[in-house]
Amino acid sequence: MKRQIVINTRSMTAGLSGVQRYVGELRTRLAGKLQAISPMRPLQGIKGHVWEQCLLPGKIRSRLLWSPANTGPLLCQNQVVTVHDVAALDHPEWFTPKFSAWYRFMVPCLIRSARSVIAVSEFTKQRLVETTGASPTKIRVIPNGVDERFRCCAPDASEAIRARLDIPSARYVLSLGTLEPRKNLRGQLDAWSKCVERLPTDTWLIVAGRTGQSHVFAEAEVSRVPARVHFLGFVPDGELPMLYAGALAFLYPSIYEGFGLPALEAMAAGTVPIVSNSTALPEVVGDGALTVDPYKSESIADAIVSLVTNQQMRHELSRRAIRRAQSFNWENTAAMTWEVLCQANA
Repeated sequence: MKRQIVINTRSMTAGLSGVQRYVGELRTRLAGKLQAISPMRPLQGIKGHVWEQCLLPGKIRSRLLWSPANTGPLLCQNQVVTVHDVAALDHPEWFTPKFSAWYRFMVPCLIRSARSVIAVSEFTKQRLVETTGASPTKIRVIPNGVDERFRCCAPDASEAIRARLDIPSARYVLSLGTLEPRKNLRGQLDAWSKCVERLPTDTWLIVAGRTGQSHVFAEAEVSRVPARVHFLGFVPDGELPMLYAGALAFLYPSIYEGFGLPALEAMAAGTVPIVSNSTALPEVVGDGALTVDPYKSESIADAIVSLVTNQQMRHELSRRAIRRAQSFNWENTAAMTWEVLCQANA
């Protein structure tokens, strides 16, 4: 290699999400090989973009930069960029006008100028090619991994997590994700209202996740909450493995996903996800999940009833889910990413 490689860690000043988990997992595994550069204090919105576009290039000089979180400085051509999704290009209505306008300008320019691009799924690669005109040969697909923390757990561990988080029942369906429009919370609640009377009376829907950042996402208010729904709000990262493992099913019929890491984490914990039959989710879950039309609440409701009431189906799909999840790990993701970085830095 010519010089040390620099990683742009501006994204780590935001709250934990799939993108931040990706950056954190790979940064840990590539420790000692990368020099991290980030703002001296957390910078969100336009201040963060100004730092990235105007100040970061001067800190890089001639070294290779890896920007692992969808965005990077347009003036830096000696750069590898990881793209997790192009939702702002495909669905600008989900974001604030300023945010979507910036990304619709920035992403195509960034992809054209970067030395190499990493996409986390074949779906994301396809959408990059179609929305930016990038050559497919410029884009390498490297899927996310799943940490070994996510695995089946003993009943007493599940009981402990329920007590700590004040979950009202041992039998619950889990919904997890940032509460933003594309996560389809309205559709999930509508589906729950259609099936709750067909479920045992001790079965609840547990909804966990923080609201989307106000400067990014358009509002996605939920006006009507059906029976036996409990909102947890933000759940600390350390509690997630047991929360997944204790669920009867994981509800994730998202309208748009560039990968869908929560579905993979649930599978690794032995919990069967119900996911959308579109975007990157079928590519990730394989035969370890039930797929539904995210726009048809009846389809989602039927899948919930099937998993909750059919124990034999649930156990068979759980076995497939665990097997499927074993094909994803962060060590492989880090090794393939390092290969791309070395090639770009040769």
